[in-house]
Amino acid sequence: MEPSWTKWLRTAAAAEQTGTQKSDLQGGCRTDKMAAQSFISISELHPNFSHPKVLGVIIGKTDVRSFPDRKNIEIDRFTFGFTIRDSPDFFINVSAWGNDTYVNGLADSFSVGDCVTIENPLVSTKDPEKGDRFCPKTPSHYRLLVTETHSQVCLCADVDTIDRLLPLIHLPVKDSRDFYSLGDIVANGQKLDGTVINILAAVKLIGETKQFITSDGRRGQRLEVKLFDDSVSSFPLIGWDKEAIQLLQTLVPRETVLFIADIKMSFDSFRSSMVATVNSKSIITVNPDTREASLLFSYAKEMSESGALDQDEAPEDLPVESITDVYTVNQLKDRSKEHPEPFFGVTYSFISKLDLDSSVSKVIKTRCARCKFLVLEDMQVCTNQLCPGREQLLSAATGFDLLVDFTDHTGTLQACSLRGPVAERTLGCTTEEFTSLTDDQRTALRWRFLLERCKIHVKILPSTRMKSGIRGVILACSLADPGEVKQHMSKLLQEL
Repeated sequence: MEPSWTKWLRTAAAAEQTGTQKSDLQGGCRTDKMAAQSFISISELHPNFSHPKVLGVIIGKTDVRSFPDRKNIEIDRFTFGFTIRDSPDFFINVSAWGNDTYVNGLADSFSVGDCVTIENPLVSTKDPEKGDRFCPKTPSHYRLLVTETHSQVCLCADVDTIDRLLPLIHLPVKDSRDFYSLGDIVANGQKLDGTVINILAAVKLIGETKQFITSDGRRGQRLEVKLFDDSVSSFPLIGWDKEAIQLLQTLVPRETVLFIADIKMSFDSFRSSMVATVNSKSIITVNPDTREASLLFSYAKEMSESGALDQDEAPEDLPVESITDVYTVNQLKDRSKEHPEPFFGVTYSFISKLDLDSSVSKVIKTRCARCKFLVLEDMQVCTNQLCPGREQLLSAATGFDLLVDFTDHTGTLQACSLRGPVAERTLGCTTEEFTSLTDDQRTALRWRFLLERCKIHVKILPSTRMKSGIRGVILACSLADPGEVKQHMSKLLQEL
């Protein structure tokens, strides 16, 4: 005997192809307070209900997929899924089926976090052995199916209803204490390969979405997000689906905590480490309203404000001689905004700020040799909670630690780091020699560079702590050759 839901879908498909008129329900959804009384809560749904009306906030959504129709292989059928919630304890999966125009139009009409009403969906019993095993786990025994012919899905317009539903998006769909820390994942390693688990972590860095074309001509995309918690300073989270990527792109690094239910763990042989991947079963809860998430948020804020998170996310420095791309200051800023990933370049700019005649303690500082966190020389251990050697005896290094501004005709890049051996090579003296200089000698050294055109090799990194949104690290700096400046500046002006 044919299941009721397949017969229902087959009838809907036939109606679409023959141009059958939609039911009277297609006139629109009423979401005023009087109509709200007629909505059925998810916990009370049953297949015997006639013309049910459901209300909820969207907590998960998948990409649109297509496949040949069984009855007519020349016609493609389209589908996508989403999950709605109407109370702390109940949520349900919804599948939309139909032609290209209907399904893609419906998918584009709402996002995770929107409140929707669904009129006349088919309520069917879940089948964990078939399609439902690829959907998020829900407490409901049923699922909903919607088609253009029979059903109506629209955004909720009632403000009071929206205010009631929106807090539900901050409640994890699993027990808030049922998660692996990133440290647990690293400790278990390949034992977790292929498993699906829950994690709680803060967002550290959002990479650039990479577009690609598969061997069979399909377009794809990939986004990598770096996570952290109080046990691991950086852990990769991968998103392949458009819907997951769109959600991840809206997050604010260092100010967002995620509870991700049913994330897939796998061992990446190229990195020789574990990675987490969002899949069709995953539900991402942004800034969960839980005690555990609140503690992690406070920790993330503390680490961000201390600068500890800036120390370990930079790529390895390239050899200076291999850095050849020349930029104006404005071009450095523009590229960083367009592609928020670290990069290297050369700029011919004037040093507009170089405080060498400040007190020695502002010029020469001590940092942990392992994590580069600022420490005092008499400390026994590093105070950075993310330091890989925080439980070991402090290993520290003392050196130049300067913030330099450089300026050209397009603008100024402020507070660029000039540290350690790079600063010694630039200034032509060691820290010991510098401390023995008189005030007049320090001032003279400063004016050797201040307002002089220099050739600066720089690494640019995104930084939420900087007003400009970027941070510069000087890898080499020397007074520029006038002929070289003229050659490169002429080329830059021609490109404008």
